[in-house]
Amino acid sequence: QVRVVESGGGLVQAGESLTLSCGVSGSIFSDNAAGWYRQPPGNERELVAAISPGDRSNYSDSVKGRFTISRDNAKSTVYLQMNSLKPDDTAVYYCTIGRFVGAKYYRNSRWGQGTQVTVSS
Repeated sequence: QVRVVESGGGLVQAGESLTLSCGVSGSIFSDNAAGWYRQPPGNERELVAAISPGDRSNYSDSVKGRFTISRDNAKSTVYLQMNSLKPDDTAVYYCTIGRFVGAKYYRNSRWGQGTQVTVSS
């Protein structure tokens, strides 16, 4: 069974950076796409970034140009580099593995515990 463990969240000020990490076990990581979602307080979970096995990536409009998703297949880990953070980025961040159908990402794994990111103004 696939297991994901997110880490790296914390409290930062607006304009600062954070890098989230997600370790994946129980699958052939290199064969899978991966994605980062977030759930702001009182809102639904949304996909913010996804990366294919071949390192093709896409982003939501709200984070494009500020966030970068990357992967290290040797470590079965996916990262989310977050720059120029804003208070609106405050959320619990979750990673998943999945697949692309065309340009759309679909998750295949269950949700992990997530990691909290809080951005103060």
